[in-house]
Amino acid sequence: MTDVTHGVLHTLFHSDQGGHEQVVLCQDRASGLKAVIAIHSTALGPALGGTRFYPYATEEEAVADALNLARGMSYKNAMAGLDHGGGKAVIIGDPDRIKTEELLLAYGRFVASLGGRYVTACDVGTYVADMDVVARECRWTTGRSPENGGAGDSSVLTAFGVYQGMRASAQHLWGDPSLRGRKVGIAGVGKVGHHLVEHLRAEGAEVVITDVREEAVGRILAAHPTGVTAVADTATLIRVEDLDIYAPCALGGALNDDTVPVLTARVVCGAANNQLAHPGVEKDLADRGILYAPDYVVNAGGVIQVADELHGFDFERCKAKAAKIYDTTLAIFARAKTDGIPPAAAADRIAEQRMAEARGAR
Repeated sequence: MTDVTHGVLHTLFHSDQGGHEQVVLCQDRASGLKAVIAIHSTALGPALGGTRFYPYATEEEAVADALNLARGMSYKNAMAGLDHGGGKAVIIGDPDRIKTEELLLAYGRFVASLGGRYVTACDVGTYVADMDVVARECRWTTGRSPENGGAGDSSVLTAFGVYQGMRASAQHLWGDPSLRGRKVGIAGVGKVGHHLVEHLRAEGAEVVITDVREEAVGRILAAHPTGVTAVADTATLIRVEDLDIYAPCALGGALNDDTVPVLTARVVCGAANNQLAHPGVEKDLADRGILYAPDYVVNAGGVIQVADELHGFDFERCKAKAAKIYDTTLAIFARAKTDGIPPAAAADRIAEQRMAEARGAR
């Protein structure tokens, strides 16, 4: 057994980051599908989480990502007040090269084989049109198009929830939820980030953006000739002078031993999952006086939307639920202050309490 494989198994069975109920390795050689479905918890109900399609360097890296993301979904769904546990799937490969209808249909059959223990949706590398294909083989599919009975693009409410988290952070730190005149840096202006820019500009915030894709940056600058500027990369963005809020909206691990010491922002509040690169980063942020709005709390608008799809989608009902992210974030900051712990630890405690109570009620 390789050291990497042993590390994954140790995470699964022995570490505090493990405890998953089920991990399924899926392969369909005819279509080229290689996928991992991780179910962390069904204490609150069927596991719900998106499908990430990404060119991982190794299969072991894909498994590790699925485990981390699934665990995060358990906490996210618990804090969002949903009757769902946490799960996540990853498809290994470059979606621009290998994504086909046959591959997505094969993936749908694997999800269906779990009999409803896992409900899938969109994530990085997958879109509404993809979920429409998956749904042809699997009724436990959300994030579908309105034409196919779905809710459509979940990034709309994801961005709205992050915006509410920013407002709560401003209220807690500066005594006023208004973001007018605040300087906000957004790393990643794709599916969620570009909607977030719209909310911020509508309120009068100054926005600084960066993205690895020049076309994404160009689209934002064309839509906002004033009030938005771009910088070359994230390393530049986190060092921007007088930055009030930093919003990581791309892949995880944005807050690490290299970035935290040089952050100029007073608040971190973004849409990316798993922003803390390792345990202890939340304390490093607190020690620097940087307020961290836990990622899985503020980015829950999307999962609120796709969960509602299972019961007959109503956008205004979902938006009202997503607006409560403001109150939830404030409650976490209050709990953190009372318990003398970082906000990330406070959010974990609240989520774990809800899951433990659900298990105890069975």
